[in-house]
Amino acid sequence: MTEHSAQVAELLAGYRRSRDQLAEAQRELAAVTESASSAEGLVTATVNARGVLTGLVIADEAYQRYRPAELAREIVRVSAAATVRALRGAADVLAPALPDGTDPQALLLGTGDLAATEVTAMGAAAAAAAADDDESLEDQSWLEEAR
Repeated sequence: MTEHSAQVAELLAGYRRSRDQLAEAQRELAAVTESASSAEGLVTATVNARGVLTGLVIADEAYQRYRPAELAREIVRVSAAATVRALRGAADVLAPALPDGTDPQALLLGTGDLAATEVTAMGAAAAAAAADDDESLEDQSWLEEAR
């Protein structure tokens, strides 16, 4: 085997190991679910690794105990608590597959290596762009602008 062939074989083997590790991480992520319940146990929310609500149990007593708005807030609260737990679990699964120094929590939240100020600035810029898009289109003709 030539030196070049050996290098190619080594690269392919490394690629296959990385791919197998990624596939295993995906399987583990798919299995991550977390639940949280209200203090009285009347509301329980279950979410997956991405924080998507996959189950919601509301005890009959909750309808007597809470007004509709209060029940809605309790559902949101326990869903958020379950999401925090699920993201921690997902981060634990991802950490070994990521390069050193990569924050798995930031990756899962979509912020990557951005500082909090950069994320806030991006949000403000998106809000400003949305506000610009809301200007009235009444009494405008696209044909006249083209001339």
